Amino acid sequence: MVNLKKYNDVLKLFVIFLTLFLISSCSQKVLQLNTIKGEQLAVTEDAVTPDTKALVAGIEEYITPYRNRINNDLDSVLAVCPITLDKKAVNMQSTLGNLMADVVLQYGSTVFEKRENKYIDICLLNNGGIRAILPKGNVTARNGFEIMPFENSLVVIALRGAQIQELINYFISERSAHPLSGLTFTIKKDKSADNILIQGKPLILDKLYYVGTNDYLANGGDNMNFFKKGEQTYDLDYKLRNILIDYFKAVDTVTAKQDSRIIVE
Repeated sequence: MVNLKKYNDVLKLFVIFLTLFLISSCSQKVLQLNTIKGEQLAVTEDAVTPDTKALVAGIEEYITPYRNRINNDLDSVLAVCPITLDKKAVNMQSTLGNLMADVVLQYGSTVFEKRENKYIDICLLNNGGIRAILPKGNVTARNGFEIMPFENSLVVIALRGAQIQELINYFISERSAHPLSGLTFTIKKDKSADNILIQGKPLILDKLYYVGTNDYLANGGDNMNFFKKGEQTYDLDYKLRNILIDYFKAVDTVTAKQDSRIIVE
């Protein structure tokens, strides 16, 4: 008769031995990267075959009408800008940033009123989202794509006055000319905020305010975590770039200014 206990003991010893052997074997085979080699492959006229040239010519012929149509739409003059607008900071605001915030507040509020019967009180965007200047001269849709190349949409978030205070504190600590509209305040020498007004009225900490921003910031982008404390979020499905282009189409002359929405003592 087979001694099962003795058999099991031998089997356990075998398994332990095999495990130790495998571990020892693996530990001895440590691979290391010693050399990286590369070579430059030149694409010369001789390397392009006649078939490839014919294929490229066919593709070019096919897409040319579409390219011409798109370029025509992008380069059609929509308005005129009398001065160059950029995001150079003066008193923590810029001409182009002010324009962006004012236009988004105005056009976004019109859509928000139609959909929710409410108005946007404040607009806050991020300075880094502006990727080009608006040069003096003719203004086209291409300028809109250059200034706002991303697919960000307008989002409205309901924030209490306490979160608006957090927004202001963030703005002061960042010391960046983030586009801002609808909100004015004074930055005192001790870096605190004074004379806080929303649409010309004093801030009330427990009041609900509607803040327009982009979907990236609405999710806490650029560490704007106060937006994640919102009581309700409304996605207006209106791209910021399209808002800017719609503004260009609606005016003859683009206007922007440096004003006293932010006063630095």
